[in-house]
Amino acid sequence: MALRRKGGRERTVDYWPGFVDALSTILLAIMFLLTVFVLGQFILSREISGRDEVLERLNNQINELTELLALEKGGKQDLEDSFANLQSQLMSAETERSRLQKILEQGSGDSNAANARIGTLKEELSQQKDVSQQALSQVELLNQQIAALRAQIAAVEQALQASESRDKSSQTKIADLGRRLNVALAQRVQELNRYRSDFFGRLREILSDRENIRIVGDRFVFQSEVLFPSGGNELNDAGKAEMSKLAQALLDLAKEIPAEINWVLRVDGHTDNVPLSGTGKYADNWELSSARATSVVKFLILRGVPADRLVAAGFGQYQPIAEGDSDEARNQNRRIELKLTEK
Repeated sequence: MALRRKGGRERTVDYWPGFVDALSTILLAIMFLLTVFVLGQFILSREISGRDEVLERLNNQINELTELLALEKGGKQDLEDSFANLQSQLMSAETERSRLQKILEQGSGDSNAANARIGTLKEELSQQKDVSQQALSQVELLNQQIAALRAQIAAVEQALQASESRDKSSQTKIADLGRRLNVALAQRVQELNRYRSDFFGRLREILSDRENIRIVGDRFVFQSEVLFPSGGNELNDAGKAEMSKLAQALLDLAKEIPAEINWVLRVDGHTDNVPLSGTGKYADNWELSSARATSVVKFLILRGVPADRLVAAGFGQYQPIAEGDSDEARNQNRRIELKLTEK
C-alpha cells in the first residue's frame, strides 16, 4: 500500500508547450517564405509589364509569321511523308517486277500473264513516278514560300532597326536645333540690349539738364507736368521740345539697328490715384492715361518716327512707382514712361 501511494505521487513530464513552440516557429518560417515569394512575384510582374507597345505589335506580327511558317512546315512534313510512302511503294513495285522477271527468265508460270503483270506494274510505276514528281514540285513550292516568309521576317527586323536609327537621328537633330535657337535668341537679346544702351546714353546726353526726367530700370520717365497741362492730353511747348529731341534720337538710332531686329518704342501713360469728376473730357484715369500716351505717339509720328515702331498704352493709376497718398507720391506717379523693347 505504501509503495502504491508513493508511485501515485510521481509527476509526469508535459511535452505539449515545447511542441506548440516548435509548431509556431515552423508556421512563422512558412509565412516568411510565402511573403518573400509574393514580393518576388509582384516585382517580376512589374518588370515584365513595362514593354514597349510598338515592340509588342512587331512581336505579334513575328508570332503570326512564325505560326504561318509552322503551318507551312507541317504541310511540308505531310508531303515528305507522302513522298516517303510513294518511294516505299515504288520500291515494292520494283521488287515485284524483279521477282516476276526472274520467274519469266526461269520459264515458270504463264509468260503472257507475266508480261501482262509486268505491263501493269510498269503503268503503276509510271503513275507513281508522276505522283512523286508532283510531290517534289509541292515540296519545292513550300521551300520557296518558307524562304519568302523568312525574307518578310528579316524585312520587319530591318524596318524596326531603321526606325530606331531614325528616332535617334531625329532626337539629335532636335537637340542641335534647340541649341542653335537658344544661341540665336541670346545673340538677338544681346544686340537689342546694346542698342537699348546706346539709346539710353544718347537720351541722357540730350535730356541731362532736366530735373523732372529720370531713369527707372530700363525706362525713361517723364513727369506729366513737364509734357501736359493739368487734366489735359495736349503736349505743351516744353513737352513738344522734349519729344522733338526724343524723335531725333530715335531716327538716328534706327539707322544703326539691323532690319532683322524687330524693335519698338513703348509709350506708357500713368496717372495718380485721384479720381476724375467724370464731367470733363475724360470719364476716368484710364482714358486720360491712354490719351496722353497716344498724344506722344502721334507727335513722334509727325516728327518722322515710323508708326510701326511705336506702341501706346494706358495704365491709369494701377501701376504706381511710389506708394501712398502724399503729394510727392502722386507727383511721381503722374508720368509718361518710354521703353525700347522688341515686338
